[in-house]
Amino acid sequence: MQFTPLHDRVVVRRIEGEEKTKGGLIIPDTAKEKPSEGEVIAVGEGARKDSGELIPMTVKAGDRILFGKWSGTEVKLDGEDYLIMKESDILGVITPGKAAKAA
Repeated sequence: MQFTPLHDRVVVRRIEGEEKTKGGLIIPDTAKEKPSEGEVIAVGEGARKDSGELIPMTVKAGDRILFGKWSGTEVKLDGEDYLIMKESDILGVITPGKAAKAA
């Protein structure tokens, strides 16, 4: 993808949710909600303060994030669907769980 977001914007690819419930029922496409979890694909350089000082981005490409249900603008780049949102629309970064140490 040859796209670089400006300022404090982030390009996100949605991560699709489960197609089955825990009980094994298959959820039809019409009943699914759009996932609010995604992977950061690209980030801008960051916002600027009134003084011109750069505020660096907290997230980076490859981070797995949670975002608000109505966050971002949907775009299609190279035939794929993405969201472009401000970093402030991101609720948090999901960190993989650490494996338990053997006693």
